[in-house]
Amino acid sequence: MTRDDVRTGSVVVIHAFDDVPEHLFRVVYVYDDCVGGYSQTGPLAPEYGEPAYDLIKAVHRR
Repeated sequence: MTRDDVRTGSVVVIHAFDDVPEHLFRVVYVYDDCVGGYSQTGPLAPEYGEPAYDLIKAVHRR
């Protein structure tokens, strides 16, 4: 996934990591090395985070 694939307002699928399952994440900010926004599902909802692009599995919807 690259910066060009993701836009502000996109909902993306974040890969499972550590003890956190795959989940949906709404993008609020697009940075050079990561995105900023809020988890929509899973145990981190509604926490703010800044996952790197390599954690984004797919764009769920734009």
